[in-house]
Amino acid sequence: MTERQEKILNTALKLFAENGYDSTSTSKVAKAAGVSEGLIFRHYTNKEGLLSAIMVQGKQSALSMYKYILDQQDPKSVIRGIIKLPFTLSEENYNFWKLLYALKWQADVYDHSISAPVKEALINAFTKLNAEDPDAEAEGVLLLIDGIATSVLLRKPENKQAILQTILKKYNV
Repeated sequence: MTERQEKILNTALKLFAENGYDSTSTSKVAKAAGVSEGLIFRHYTNKEGLLSAIMVQGKQSALSMYKYILDQQDPKSVIRGIIKLPFTLSEENYNFWKLLYALKWQADVYDHSISAPVKEALINAFTKLNAEDPDAEAEGVLLLIDGIATSVLLRKPENKQAILQTILKKYNV
């Protein structure tokens, strides 16, 4: 990827996250990135192609973030690691997660596959722990961390660590 392509993607990500995907035109991205709109079209075809490139990059980053957790053999370590995820969003990835969560309400754009490996790991972990309904347990944790991530992205609660410790204690992990 060229330096200009990187600049376009980073600028688009920032603008999509701050202003919303629907409210950000390719001309706004071009102006903010200091490139022509034609260059965006040459590299990404259209606004959807630009979003797709951002999502591919973000998904790769997310999968590398999940990898350590998903490779754990101890089921409690897997559950603990997954519960900690929304509490450890880095500033570097903040705009991607903010955009991803905003896109959840736009069904035609949101990619649900990003959470599939996490759900599968949770089901396996709860199965190893002999949970009565591993699927429901996994879905419950996903809903919980989804709500936490939304809260962290929107308002950055000051008592994140206390909340995290309470949840870890509740799940005995």
